Amino acid sequence: MSGNPPVPPTEDAARTARFGVGSMVAPLRRVAMRRPGSSTFHADPARWHFTGPPDAARMAAQYDTFALRVADFGAHIEWIPGNDDGLADSIFVFDPSFMTPAGAILLRPGKALRRPEVALHAALYERLRVPVVGAIEPPGTAEGGDLIWLDDRTLAAGRTFRTNQEGIEQLQAIVAPMGVEVHTFDLPMWHGASACLHLLSVVSPLDRDLVLVYPRLVPVALHRLMQERGVQCLAAPDAEFEASGGLTLNVLALGPRRCIAVGGFPETVRLMQDAGCEVTCFDADALCIPCEGGPTCLTLPVWRG
Repeated sequence: MSGNPPVPPTEDAARTARFGVGSMVAPLRRVAMRRPGSSTFHADPARWHFTGPPDAARMAAQYDTFALRVADFGAHIEWIPGNDDGLADSIFVFDPSFMTPAGAILLRPGKALRRPEVALHAALYERLRVPVVGAIEPPGTAEGGDLIWLDDRTLAAGRTFRTNQEGIEQLQAIVAPMGVEVHTFDLPMWHGASACLHLLSVVSPLDRDLVLVYPRLVPVALHRLMQERGVQCLAAPDAEFEASGGLTLNVLALGPRRCIAVGGFPETVRLMQDAGCEVTCFDADALCIPCEGGPTCLTLPVWRG
């Protein structure tokens, strides 16, 4: 793990530098993404825990539609090049690193097949001149899907099969000099170690005072903390959560109450719309649902503000 991170930049400095994230819902200004290619199209489903062989043509078309939705919002996309390195999950860029107000943290995925992706993120930050303020070292593990900004001084971390106690302790040491406190919440086993259940699989921020949750799996202590903070919790429908493999909870906030969700689940969309959200959907039955990754997973926020 690296030494103490620098003091978080001022708002003007962060804006000039075009990096920094301390919110899950502030307007998305700059985002890293990686297109699917041969590594994903020819992935062995059993090895990567996909539900079946990828449909390359439909997957590519659905990804392009999603990328257009992100760009139409006004976010500048920074592309991570290539997809012929055998890293089938590398299109799900949210997990191998995590952005803070002061710079990036290189994580260490709990899914061992994904650990080589961290080098792609290190190269991205070097190219973008974004400082790396720390890294998770063995035996620690941590994935971005288990980390949620509750506010710019409070980070929720899920203790899961993908993120362990050692990783969370290292993370706390990295962000403490920024004045950030980490709160840890345990998630259930659900479908076991091979499946992907992140904290963001059961809690999806839509605004500073609004989240979509799946009550059967959300940690009780986190639910109570959000209620104490005046955050309204929308309960996602059981049937659509199960039918989507949990991806109805994988909603990307482009800004406060402006979001992108997987298509085909009208009750969940209507629930968000009734709460004042503008929801854009896209077909994801070939891209997201078979591969256990949704709109949030497909994006790595570099700058929100």
